[in-house]
Amino acid sequence: RRALSPRSEVGGASDTTPPLAAGMLLARAPPPSPSAFNSPTISVRAFHRRRLAAPGAAATAASKSPSLRVGQKRKQVASVANPLVKHCVKLRDSAAYRRSCRRLVLVGLAPILEICRLGLAAIDCLLLLDGAEVPGELHELSGGNVVYVSATVMKKISGMQSVDSTEAIAVMHMPKHFCDLGDDEGGAGLDASFQSPKRILVLDGIQDPGNLGTLIRSACAFKWDGVFLLPACCDPFNEKALRAARGASLQLPIVSGNWCDLHDLVTRYGMKMLAGHPESSSDGSERTHTLSNELADSLMSESLCLVLGSEGNGLSEETVQACDLVSIPMEGIFESLNVSVAGGIFLFMLQPKQQTYSRILTP
Repeated sequence: RRALSPRSEVGGASDTTPPLAAGMLLARAPPPSPSAFNSPTISVRAFHRRRLAAPGAAATAASKSPSLRVGQKRKQVASVANPLVKHCVKLRDSAAYRRSCRRLVLVGLAPILEICRLGLAAIDCLLLLDGAEVPGELHELSGGNVVYVSATVMKKISGMQSVDSTEAIAVMHMPKHFCDLGDDEGGAGLDASFQSPKRILVLDGIQDPGNLGTLIRSACAFKWDGVFLLPACCDPFNEKALRAARGASLQLPIVSGNWCDLHDLVTRYGMKMLAGHPESSSDGSERTHTLSNELADSLMSESLCLVLGSEGNGLSEETVQACDLVSIPMEGIFESLNVSVAGGIFLFMLQPKQQTYSRILTP
């Protein structure tokens, strides 16, 4: 088992009851309209240019913003004690609170625009730095629920020391295809999330949000059917994980459960279990197969679960006992790769048949 400097997400707060005042401030956005994605686009660079315009011009532009209907007052928040600010900070920091509210926070104009252009999520509330103009693409998706905030508030919500790259923050709906089997959904939750899956990525205690988000992104890129998170994984809707996933966590079915739930999934769909494993490790290396074109071809018709272990602790004992172990052939002095790098290789080599391209990895 290889120590690869794990980083843990800050744990969720125990209080999971949304503040009433914050709930009243957040109007539920209507479903995305197709016309929202046909609006003229605005680049991040253009948005910066508008923001850096003369103060008088910014005020004039803001007063003409499409977010303000006739007779509608401009919403502003300047105090970090505002209930909406407290609600957003709690959404950023607490996985339990995010799941209870079914909401997430996305920081930065570029990732917000990227996700909205893909039509992946409706915006509950759009927070813009005071003096900024509402991007036309986001207006309809936000339902006009735009709040202008001070630099102090923006820093508080984003957790950053500068507002240079945080002109916008969006409170978005959590995707419906995310399922936490700890909420007693059981088999019904599995059936709703995974329908006759052929390829499922299983993450075993992945604590670094950057690695977890990157793995979800790679799974989506190679057309795997979903991701199963075993205990001790960080939350996929952690802000850093969301950034690394680049919208993939809002596209791909994600299920959070325990080993009993995973066993149920494997049994129900007759799946074969593989696990990425360092070739020279002492805990079962005599049973380790080498990843190759021939091995991938032999598994083409199989339904597979691929398990990847944590950066610090490697594979759990349950995984080692339940899976066929597979290693990536390497030369030189290094015994293992970063989990997101190794995962990308496994996901490419073992991708579904209809997505298979010419492989370049040789044994």
